[in-house]
Amino acid sequence: MGNGTPIGRVRGLGTAHEGAHHWMVQRFTAIGNLVLMSYLVVSFALLGDFGYASVTKWLSTPIAATAVILLVISTFWHARLGIQVVIEDYMVDAGTKFACIAALNLAIIGGGAFAIFSAAALAFGGNA
Repeated sequence: MGNGTPIGRVRGLGTAHEGAHHWMVQRFTAIGNLVLMSYLVVSFALLGDFGYASVTKWLSTPIAATAVILLVISTFWHARLGIQVVIEDYMVDAGTKFACIAALNLAIIGGGAFAIFSAAALAFGGNA
């Protein structure tokens, strides 16, 4: 484990390895969510009419469709990272923890795929 000194005992352990990456990715997705959500709010404010035809026409533009799909990916990824931390912190049993993280992954992938498919269907043809 180490050479008996305090730094030797903790070297290679703790959040300085994988946890730092997880923390950084969550911060990057938060920044992405902020930027993309700001674009969405401004776009909706400038849209005026929130009818199906107006929103479909707006979403059929490449920039809007790309921004919405990136927002879906970033939001679902950010949510997955945050919920994973809660599961890892509060689930004691390893089997329950594994089952919860597996269910989380399925829910995030399923929800994200459905949202991306819906946005793409509206962007490409308007038939969701």
